[in-house]
Amino acid sequence: MPYSWITYSPAFTLVPTYECFNRCTYCNFRRDIGTSGWLSLAAAADQLARLSPHHVCEILILSGEVAPNSPQRSKWVQHLYDLAALALDYGFLPHTNAGPLTRAEMGYLKQVNVSMGLMLEQLTPKLLQTVHRHAPSKVPELRYAQLEQAGELGIPFTTGVLLGIGEDPEDWQDSLAAIAKCHRRWGHIQEVILQPHSPGQQQQEALPSFDVAQLPQVVQWARSLLPEDITLQIPANLVTHPEVLRACLAFGARDLGGIVPLDHVNPDYPHRDLGALKAQLRGWGWQLVPRLPIYPQYIPWLSPDLQARVREAQERFDLSPTLAG
Repeated sequence: MPYSWITYSPAFTLVPTYECFNRCTYCNFRRDIGTSGWLSLAAAADQLARLSPHHVCEILILSGEVAPNSPQRSKWVQHLYDLAALALDYGFLPHTNAGPLTRAEMGYLKQVNVSMGLMLEQLTPKLLQTVHRHAPSKVPELRYAQLEQAGELGIPFTTGVLLGIGEDPEDWQDSLAAIAKCHRRWGHIQEVILQPHSPGQQQQEALPSFDVAQLPQVVQWARSLLPEDITLQIPANLVTHPEVLRACLAFGARDLGGIVPLDHVNPDYPHRDLGALKAQLRGWGWQLVPRLPIYPQYIPWLSPDLQARVREAQERFDLSPTLAG
Protein backbone atom coordinates (compact mmCIF):
# COMPACT_ATOMS: atom_id res chain seq x y z
CA MET A 1 0.00 0.00 0.00
CA PRO A 2 1.45 3.42 -0.95
CA TYR A 3 1.48 5.84 1.97
CA SER A 4 0.97 9.57 2.08
CA TRP A 5 2.55 11.75 4.74
CA ILE A 6 0.95 13.29 7.78
CA THR A 7 3.38 15.33 9.86
CA TYR A 8 3.79 16.22 13.51
CA SER A 9 6.34 18.17 15.49
CA PRO A 10 8.33 16.34 18.19
CA ALA A 11 8.16 19.18 20.68
CA PHE A 12 8.60 20.34 24.24
CA THR A 13 7.07 23.44 25.83
CA LEU A 14 8.83 26.05 27.93
CA VAL A 15 6.49 28.41 29.75
CA PRO A 16 8.22 31.68 30.72
CA THR A 17 5.18 32.60 32.81
CA TYR A 18 1.58 31.53 33.20
CA GLU A 19 0.70 34.98 34.46
CA CYS A 20 -1.36 36.98 31.97
CA PHE A 21 -3.05 40.34 31.98
CA ASN A 22 -5.87 38.97 29.79
CA ARG A 23 -8.83 37.14 31.32
CA CYS A 24 -10.33 35.04 28.54
CA THR A 25 -13.20 33.20 30.18
CA TYR A 26 -12.40 29.88 28.48
CA CYS A 27 -8.66 29.87 29.29
CA ASN A 28 -7.12 26.90 31.09
CA PHE A 29 -3.59 28.31 30.94
CA ARG A 30 -3.42 31.69 32.70
CA ARG A 31 -2.77 32.52 36.32
CA ASP A 32 -3.23 35.80 38.12
CA ILE A 33 -0.35 38.25 38.04
CA GLY A 34 1.91 37.82 41.04
CA THR A 35 0.90 34.23 41.78
CA SER A 36 3.31 32.03 39.82
CA GLY A 37 6.46 33.97 38.95
CA TRP A 38 8.69 33.46 35.92
CA LEU A 39 10.66 30.44 34.77
CA SER A 40 14.32 31.08 35.53
CA LEU A 41 17.03 30.40 32.96
CA ALA A 42 18.56 27.87 35.34
CA ALA A 43 15.27 25.98 35.63
CA ALA A 44 14.81 26.11 31.87
CA ALA A 45 18.34 24.79 31.35
CA ASP A 46 17.57 21.93 33.71
CA GLN A 47 14.48 21.00 31.66
CA LEU A 48 16.35 21.24 28.36
CA ALA A 49 19.28 19.18 29.63
CA ARG A 50 16.91 16.27 30.24
CA LEU A 51 15.73 16.24 26.63
CA SER A 52 17.35 14.41 23.74
CA PRO A 53 17.88 16.41 20.53
CA HIS A 54 17.32 13.10 18.74
CA HIS A 55 13.75 12.84 20.07
CA VAL A 56 12.72 16.49 20.52
CA CYS A 57 13.26 19.16 17.92
CA GLU A 58 10.92 22.09 18.57
CA ILE A 59 10.96 24.11 21.77
CA LEU A 60 7.64 25.92 21.93
CA ILE A 61 8.06 29.03 24.07
CA LEU A 62 4.48 29.66 25.13
CA SER A 63 3.93 32.56 27.48
CA GLY A 64 1.26 34.45 29.32
CA GLU A 65 1.23 38.09 28.33
CA VAL A 66 2.66 41.13 30.08
CA ALA A 67 0.67 44.32 29.43
CA PRO A 68 2.22 46.68 26.84
CA ASN A 69 2.46 49.51 29.39
CA SER A 70 3.87 47.36 32.17
CA PRO A 71 7.32 48.28 33.58
CA GLN A 72 8.08 44.54 33.26
CA ARG A 73 7.45 44.45 29.50
CA SER A 74 11.04 44.96 28.32
CA LYS A 75 12.34 42.48 30.89
CA TRP A 76 9.77 39.93 29.72
CA VAL A 77 10.74 40.32 26.05
CA GLN A 78 14.41 39.92 26.97
CA HIS A 79 13.50 36.76 28.89
CA LEU A 80 11.74 35.37 25.82
CA TYR A 81 14.90 36.08 23.82
CA ASP A 82 17.18 34.47 26.40
CA LEU A 83 15.05 31.32 26.59
CA ALA A 84 15.10 30.94 22.81
CA ALA A 85 18.87 31.47 22.72
CA LEU A 86 19.22 28.85 25.46
CA ALA A 87 17.17 26.37 23.45
CA LEU A 88 19.46 26.93 20.47
CA ASP A 89 22.50 26.32 22.68
CA TYR A 90 21.07 22.92 23.61
CA GLY A 91 20.55 21.97 19.96
CA PHE A 92 16.82 22.64 19.65
CA LEU A 93 14.80 24.93 17.36
CA PRO A 94 12.70 27.58 19.13
CA HIS A 95 9.22 28.73 18.11
CA THR A 96 7.77 31.56 20.22
CA ASN A 97 4.08 32.29 20.76
CA ALA A 98 3.72 35.07 23.33
CA GLY A 99 0.77 37.17 22.22
CA PRO A 100 0.81 40.43 20.24
CA LEU A 101 4.23 42.07 19.99
CA THR A 102 5.44 45.39 18.68
CA ARG A 103 7.34 45.44 15.43
CA ALA A 104 10.61 46.03 17.31
CA GLU A 105 9.89 43.15 19.71
CA MET A 106 9.06 40.79 16.89
CA GLY A 107 12.16 41.78 14.96
CA TYR A 108 14.31 41.23 18.04
CA LEU A 109 12.89 37.76 18.71
CA LYS A 110 13.26 36.83 15.04
CA GLN A 111 17.02 36.62 15.63
CA VAL A 112 16.66 33.54 17.86
CA ASN A 113 13.51 31.83 16.52
CA VAL A 114 13.17 29.73 13.38
CA SER A 115 9.44 30.53 13.31
CA MET A 116 6.85 32.29 15.44
CA GLY A 117 3.11 32.16 15.90
CA LEU A 118 -0.09 33.71 17.16
CA MET A 119 -3.63 32.39 16.95
CA LEU A 120 -5.89 34.84 15.16
CA GLU A 121 -8.76 33.06 16.98
CA GLN A 122 -11.68 34.93 15.34
CA LEU A 123 -12.01 38.27 13.60
CA THR A 124 -15.54 38.97 14.74
CA PRO A 125 -15.70 41.85 17.27
CA LYS A 126 -18.75 40.38 19.03
CA LEU A 127 -16.50 38.19 21.19
CA LEU A 128 -15.22 41.38 22.88
CA GLN A 129 -18.64 41.52 24.55
CA THR A 130 -18.47 37.93 25.80
CA VAL A 131 -15.45 35.64 26.20
CA HIS A 132 -12.92 38.40 25.44
CA ARG A 133 -14.51 41.22 27.40
CA HIS A 134 -11.56 41.26 29.82
CA ALA A 135 -8.87 40.50 27.25
CA PRO A 136 -7.33 43.68 25.76
CA SER A 137 -4.97 41.81 23.43
CA LYS A 138 -7.85 39.90 21.81
CA VAL A 139 -8.96 42.93 19.81
CA PRO A 140 -9.27 41.42 16.31
CA GLU A 141 -7.50 44.26 14.50
CA LEU A 142 -4.53 43.96 16.85
CA ARG A 143 -4.15 40.25 16.25
CA TYR A 144 -4.56 40.53 12.50
CA ALA A 145 -1.91 43.24 12.51
CA GLN A 146 0.52 40.67 13.91
CA LEU A 147 0.07 38.52 10.82
CA GLU A 148 0.81 41.51 8.60
CA GLN A 149 3.78 42.51 10.73
CA ALA A 150 5.26 39.01 10.57
CA GLY A 151 4.94 39.10 6.81
CA GLU A 152 6.66 42.48 6.58
CA LEU A 153 9.51 41.17 8.75
CA GLY A 154 9.87 37.90 6.83
CA ILE A 155 9.02 35.63 9.77
CA PRO A 156 7.71 32.13 9.02
CA PHE A 157 4.42 32.14 10.89
CA THR A 158 1.79 29.82 12.32
CA THR A 159 -1.71 31.06 13.07
CA GLY A 160 -5.17 29.58 13.39
CA VAL A 161 -8.78 29.84 14.44
CA LEU A 162 -10.34 28.79 17.72
CA LEU A 163 -13.69 27.10 17.17
CA GLY A 164 -16.65 27.12 19.53
CA ILE A 165 -16.14 30.25 21.64
CA GLY A 166 -19.29 32.05 20.55
CA GLU A 167 -18.70 32.64 16.86
CA ASP A 168 -20.72 31.18 13.97
CA PRO A 169 -19.77 29.47 10.70
CA GLU A 170 -19.77 32.75 8.79
CA ASP A 171 -17.15 34.01 11.25
CA TRP A 172 -14.95 30.98 10.53
CA GLN A 173 -15.00 31.76 6.85
CA ASP A 174 -14.30 35.46 7.42
CA SER A 175 -11.30 34.65 9.62
CA LEU A 176 -9.91 32.10 7.18
CA ALA A 177 -10.40 34.47 4.25
CA ALA A 178 -8.46 37.17 6.13
CA ILE A 179 -5.58 34.76 6.76
CA ALA A 180 -5.57 33.84 3.08
CA LYS A 181 -5.48 37.51 2.07
CA CYS A 182 -2.51 38.18 4.34
CA HIS A 183 -0.60 35.16 3.05
CA ARG A 184 -1.17 36.13 -0.56
CA ARG A 185 0.46 39.46 0.24
CA TRP A 186 3.54 38.11 2.06
CA GLY A 187 3.70 34.33 1.54
CA HIS A 188 4.77 33.69 5.14
CA ILE A 189 2.04 31.61 6.80
CA GLN A 190 3.20 28.02 6.96
CA GLU A 191 0.38 26.53 9.02
CA VAL A 192 -3.20 27.28 10.02
CA ILE A 193 -4.47 25.47 13.11
CA LEU A 194 -8.13 24.51 13.39
CA GLN A 195 -8.51 24.18 17.15
CA PRO A 196 -11.80 23.03 18.65
CA HIS A 197 -12.57 24.56 22.04
CA SER A 198 -12.33 21.78 24.64
CA PRO A 199 -13.54 22.63 28.17
CA GLY A 200 -11.12 22.27 31.05
CA GLN A 201 -11.19 22.42 34.81
CA GLN A 202 -9.51 25.81 35.16
CA GLN A 203 -11.66 28.04 32.94
CA GLN A 204 -13.66 30.83 34.57
CA GLU A 205 -16.99 30.21 32.84
CA ALA A 206 -18.60 27.04 31.58
CA LEU A 207 -18.55 26.93 27.81
CA PRO A 208 -19.68 23.88 25.85
CA SER A 209 -17.16 22.01 23.79
CA PHE A 210 -17.05 22.47 20.06
CA ASP A 211 -18.94 19.73 18.27
CA VAL A 212 -16.01 17.94 16.63
CA ALA A 213 -18.42 16.25 14.23
CA GLN A 214 -18.42 19.65 12.46
CA LEU A 215 -14.64 19.74 12.17
CA PRO A 216 -14.35 17.89 8.84
CA GLN A 217 -16.63 20.52 7.30
CA VAL A 218 -14.43 23.28 8.70
CA VAL A 219 -11.37 21.53 7.27
CA GLN A 220 -13.06 21.35 3.89
CA TRP A 221 -13.93 25.07 3.99
CA ALA A 222 -10.43 25.96 5.11
CA ARG A 223 -8.84 23.94 2.33
CA SER A 224 -11.02 25.70 -0.24
CA LEU A 225 -10.30 29.19 1.17
CA LEU A 226 -6.58 28.97 1.94
CA PRO A 227 -3.72 28.82 -0.59
CA GLU A 228 -2.43 25.31 -1.20
CA ASP A 229 1.00 26.07 0.29
CA ILE A 230 -0.50 26.60 3.74
CA THR A 231 -0.66 23.36 5.74
CA LEU A 232 -3.81 22.66 7.74
CA GLN A 233 -3.20 21.44 11.29
CA ILE A 234 -5.62 19.76 13.68
CA PRO A 235 -4.47 18.95 17.25
CA ALA A 236 -4.22 15.20 17.70
CA ASN A 237 -5.15 15.29 21.40
CA LEU A 238 -8.37 17.23 20.74
CA VAL A 239 -9.60 15.12 17.81
CA THR A 240 -9.76 11.63 19.24
CA HIS A 241 -12.84 10.17 17.55
CA PRO A 242 -11.39 7.91 14.83
CA GLU A 243 -13.94 8.69 12.14
CA VAL A 244 -13.69 12.45 12.70
CA LEU A 245 -9.90 12.30 12.50
CA ARG A 246 -10.04 10.19 9.36
CA ALA A 247 -12.53 12.56 7.72
CA CYS A 248 -10.39 15.59 8.57
CA LEU A 249 -7.41 13.96 6.86
CA ALA A 250 -9.54 13.05 3.87
CA PHE A 251 -10.63 16.70 3.51
CA GLY A 252 -7.09 18.05 3.60
CA ALA A 253 -5.65 18.28 7.12
CA ARG A 254 -1.99 17.26 6.84
CA ASP A 255 -0.43 18.01 10.24
CA LEU A 256 -1.21 16.99 13.83
CA GLY A 257 0.78 19.74 15.53
CA GLY A 258 3.22 19.44 18.37
CA ILE A 259 3.03 16.14 20.21
CA VAL A 260 4.27 17.13 23.65
CA PRO A 261 4.44 15.63 27.16
CA LEU A 262 1.85 18.20 28.30
CA ASP A 263 -0.45 20.47 26.32
CA HIS A 264 -0.31 23.54 28.56
CA VAL A 265 -3.24 25.19 26.76
CA ASN A 266 -5.43 22.09 27.13
CA PRO A 267 -3.94 20.32 30.17
CA ASP A 268 -6.99 18.06 30.56
CA TYR A 269 -6.35 16.44 27.17
CA PRO A 270 -3.18 14.34 27.07
CA HIS A 271 -1.68 13.15 23.82
CA ARG A 272 -2.12 9.54 22.82
CA ASP A 273 0.79 7.15 22.63
CA LEU A 274 2.73 8.05 19.51
CA GLY A 275 3.16 4.45 18.43
CA ALA A 276 -0.58 3.78 18.65
CA LEU A 277 -1.32 6.93 16.66
CA LYS A 278 1.17 5.92 13.97
CA ALA A 279 -0.39 2.46 13.76
CA GLN A 280 -3.89 3.91 13.43
CA LEU A 281 -2.88 6.22 10.60
CA ARG A 282 -0.92 3.46 8.90
CA GLY A 283 -4.11 1.41 8.81
CA TRP A 284 -5.75 4.24 6.88
CA GLY A 285 -2.88 4.56 4.41
CA TRP A 286 -1.05 7.46 6.06
CA GLN A 287 2.50 7.59 7.37
CA LEU A 288 3.00 9.81 10.43
CA VAL A 289 6.42 11.46 10.22
CA PRO A 290 8.27 14.14 12.22
CA ARG A 291 8.91 17.62 10.89
CA LEU A 292 10.79 20.72 11.98
CA PRO A 293 9.05 23.88 13.28
CA ILE A 294 10.02 25.63 10.04
CA TYR A 295 8.81 24.51 6.63
CA PRO A 296 11.48 23.97 3.96
CA GLN A 297 10.55 26.88 1.70
CA TYR A 298 11.24 29.31 4.54
CA ILE A 299 14.70 28.15 5.55
CA PRO A 300 16.41 30.70 3.21
CA TRP A 301 14.59 33.46 5.13
CA LEU A 302 16.68 32.73 8.22
CA SER A 303 20.04 34.16 9.21
CA PRO A 304 23.07 32.02 8.25
CA ASP A 305 23.46 30.91 11.86
CA LEU A 306 19.84 29.75 12.15
CA GLN A 307 20.05 28.04 8.77
CA ALA A 308 23.01 26.05 10.07
CA ARG A 309 21.00 25.04 13.17
CA VAL A 310 18.16 23.86 10.95
CA ARG A 311 20.53 21.79 8.79
CA GLU A 312 21.90 20.13 11.92
CA ALA A 313 18.36 19.24 13.00
CA GLN A 314 17.55 17.87 9.55
CA GLU A 315 20.52 15.55 9.80
CA ARG A 316 19.64 14.38 13.32
CA PHE A 317 16.10 13.50 12.27
CA ASP A 318 17.26 12.20 8.87
CA LEU A 319 14.72 14.41 7.12
CA SER A 320 14.69 14.89 3.39
CA PRO A 321 14.12 18.49 2.26
CA THR A 322 10.45 17.74 1.57
CA LEU A 323 9.96 16.64 5.18
CA ALA A 324 11.89 19.44 6.85
CA GLY A 325 8.64 21.20 7.56
